[in-house]
Amino acid sequence: MACRDTAKAARVAQQAGIPAQRHAVLEIDLGSQASVRAFVERFHALGRPLQVLLNNAAVYLPRLKSPLRSPEGYEISVATNHFGHFLLSRLLLDDLRRAAAATGSKARLITLGTVTANSEEFGGKVPIPAPANLGELQGLQAGFQAPVAMIDGKPFKPGKAYKDSKLCNMIISRELHRRYHAETGIVFSTLYPGCVADTALFRDTPQAFRTIFPWFQKNITKGYVTQALAGERVAQVVADEAFSQSGVHWSWGNRQQEGRQAFAQPLSANANDATRAARLWELSERFVGLSGSAATRVQHTALAS
Repeated sequence: MACRDTAKAARVAQQAGIPAQRHAVLEIDLGSQASVRAFVERFHALGRPLQVLLNNAAVYLPRLKSPLRSPEGYEISVATNHFGHFLLSRLLLDDLRRAAAATGSKARLITLGTVTANSEEFGGKVPIPAPANLGELQGLQAGFQAPVAMIDGKPFKPGKAYKDSKLCNMIISRELHRRYHAETGIVFSTLYPGCVADTALFRDTPQAFRTIFPWFQKNITKGYVTQALAGERVAQVVADEAFSQSGVHWSWGNRQQEGRQAFAQPLSANANDATRAARLWELSERFVGLSGSAATRVQHTALAS
């Protein structure tokens, strides 16, 4: 269990009845690249195989008036939700490759997406504060340091920063599929299990929103799912044979009811633009310190062999 609050994670594992000898809780803060690298070192020290990596962490800070910055100086939503997961995935990719070779291509790298970052769905068209859009990556190309805080280089909008970071998650998952699935057999996919409207993700929203939003999702959009049902759907994508197709974004439709069947949800043109995806990959490598490194070249050689 890779968690920012290790004491809380340990309590949850105990409550779930997971025996102490069957799990380990390791600290990680996805918003700090040093923390991500330290986590990977501690994980490797355990000597355990890695068959599935589930990228689930996110920060959502819609009330910010000015951007918070990561230790590296990047806007915190993109730093945590995108750069942190990109770095973690890349550093553990070789572990997944070995698992795929050992288990007959059953290794998976799963990332949580969101309806609000996919303009193929109604939730992704909502213009408040603005739909997800990376533009031509102008903000990243400008160095993404203060005063730049948005990937498209435009003025800071905290809600859009979250949506953009999640769009990056879905783009990078497709790019991982394009680059590595054929050679490694690793399954790369994203999913949106439904609107879990009452989790701590919304703790930084106004109290009125935290009251009205779950009611609205339950009674108007019918998009609400419980945390338990969302967890069951995530577990399906992690482990079930029916979800072994790579390069897919799994969804359960607009009415997120128990028993509803999953399907491959189309992603927006923004998410499917291969040229933009390749450029986002290259820029992201630069921001996490992997671009042109000897380790990266060795890894690419190993994955291609």
